Amino acid sequence: MPWSAVARGALTGGPLLLGGVLAHHVGVGVVAAIAAMFAGINDRPGSRRAAVKRIGAPALAGVVGLLTGTYAGQYLGAVPLTLLLTAVALVAGSVIAAGPVASGAGTQLLALSAVGAGLPLPDPGWLRALAFVAGAGWLLLLRLALPSPRAIGRAYLLDGERAAVAGVYDAVAALLDAAGTDAAVGRRAALTAALDHAQDALTGPRLRFWASSAAERRLHTQYTAALPLAEAATALAWAGEPVSERAAQGPRRLAAAVRGNAGTGPLPAPSRSAPALRALDDALLRAAEAFDRAEDGGGHRRLHERRRGAADLVRAALGPGGREYGFRVALSFGTAVAIAQVLRHFHWYGNQPHQHWYWLPATAVFLVKPDLGPLASRVLCRAAGTVLGALGFAALAAVLPQPAGAVLLVTVSGALLPVATRHFAAQTAAVTVLVLALVMAGGEPQPAAGRVGETLLACAIVLVVGHLPMPGERAGGVRARLATAGTAAHAYLTHVLGEPGTTGAPAAFPETGETGETGETGETGETGETGETGETGGRADRDDRGDRAERWALRREAYRTLAEARAAIALASAELPALARHTEGTDEIAALLETLVDTTTACAVHLDDAGRLSPRHTEQLTGLLAELERRRRSLGLREITLPAAG
Repeated sequence: MPWSAVARGALTGGPLLLGGVLAHHVGVGVVAAIAAMFAGINDRPGSRRAAVKRIGAPALAGVVGLLTGTYAGQYLGAVPLTLLLTAVALVAGSVIAAGPVASGAGTQLLALSAVGAGLPLPDPGWLRALAFVAGAGWLLLLRLALPSPRAIGRAYLLDGERAAVAGVYDAVAALLDAAGTDAAVGRRAALTAALDHAQDALTGPRLRFWASSAAERRLHTQYTAALPLAEAATALAWAGEPVSERAAQGPRRLAAAVRGNAGTGPLPAPSRSAPALRALDDALLRAAEAFDRAEDGGGHRRLHERRRGAADLVRAALGPGGREYGFRVALSFGTAVAIAQVLRHFHWYGNQPHQHWYWLPATAVFLVKPDLGPLASRVLCRAAGTVLGALGFAALAAVLPQPAGAVLLVTVSGALLPVATRHFAAQTAAVTVLVLALVMAGGEPQPAAGRVGETLLACAIVLVVGHLPMPGERAGGVRARLATAGTAAHAYLTHVLGEPGTTGAPAAFPETGETGETGETGETGETGETGETGETGGRADRDDRGDRAERWALRREAYRTLAEARAAIALASAELPALARHTEGTDEIAALLETLVDTTTACAVHLDDAGRLSPRHTEQLTGLLAELERRRRSLGLREITLPAAG
């Protein structure tokens, strides 16, 4: 139960609306409460630094949308207004496809442009914008300042980061437990998710005013120390042989040390009978040493940051997936705005000019949002949630005194939002009650009347548009993510095996059929202390080149892009057959790419130990690349080839 988020939800929308009522500026309170509602929807579990971007960026986009809608609604007629909002939807739809934060920003840009144009309030546009910033900023301030129930003393401002990094060590231990079993594939995916979460938690503005830089550097060091452990655990899972329970005890003790902000104590060393086990032992020793230092270990201070800049986001927005989704959002939103203008012309919203026509296009925005589930599921959940919320609101509004009843409903609904986000229908019901209470406080009589009909109309619009053919390739978003994952896998494989002609590239493949086993490369075979055995020339050479940080970064990007592709494929496969058929075969490609990245990781660990690949590694790489070559042409993936000679 996210009690902290529940408390924040109760302390934002209701009190903000109450402040507006008491100050005789109800419209300002309504806009501030709407901002707090949107910020609450984006208030997800994670670190405080990640929340700054996850809540702040969509809020800024919402301000732009609110100003655009407010002034466009005041000065433009029905046809120019519809064309303008459709153009905004085309841009916002392309942005939504670029990533989770961009999705929230694009959604708020569109929804607030509809609210600004279709929610009549007496306040000027600039005052609305200030109220919106204040509402979102108030929730963000609570997110940064309030401690969580399990916070550790004065270090509570880093509790999200600490929990995320500890989760990585727990996931490493779980993968080691599952090595040699059918559960290893799922545990490896869970390890990727844990690393992604930790990477997001550590990325963002540094809260220097509260958190000491030493505490932050320590967390970065602990995250960096987990990367070679994850690499060794993946190699052990790829080998398919069980490991002793002792191997997982070390990562679990490291997880406890991260959570308790304490030292590690003695760590049990695993057997050193195989290259991956020796890599695990080395990584445990280095982690123990890193945990004992307050400063960043190894000098790799930016390994927690993803190598993705503004140019990558622009390419994603302008790529096949962004274009396809932009056209679909523009058509859905533009149609909803046009129909709302027609209904307004025929006085569906009342006899007064500029009445509340925002509901239809705003509903279409959330229905067309792809990360809320398959299209048919979104439509059914939205309809059910709206009916439930409207009926509940009508029953409560009939017995509660006003405006105190509206303030109470907003407070309770805001507190329920963090729990309701677990299901789209429940979230819709909570948002419906909250918004209807706000618009009733703003002066709209009987706000529940007609909202169910408008929601069903928006569902029909989005359902029809969602199945219409669009310019470009169908399922472009899935194919684009899969192509990105293929490119990342190629970059990782190329780095591990070495580009032909690259100075210092390892002779990864045996030239005369030798197996390249440990004994042929100078390994003594003894199980003495780490670093005192006869280390191979391969490991020393690779360390001298300083390529491990680069390798870990490439490995993270390969697994992360694969996880994003897998999520997109799973979502597309759950659509109705008319849409799901366009992504047939993509799941097999993703599975091959995951196996390729797993194999590349195993190769990296083996090369560190022996300097050459074994015939098993070579045979599996060759087979995987041949199979990928047979399947990739129909999906437009970049060709992935072996970069090493021999």
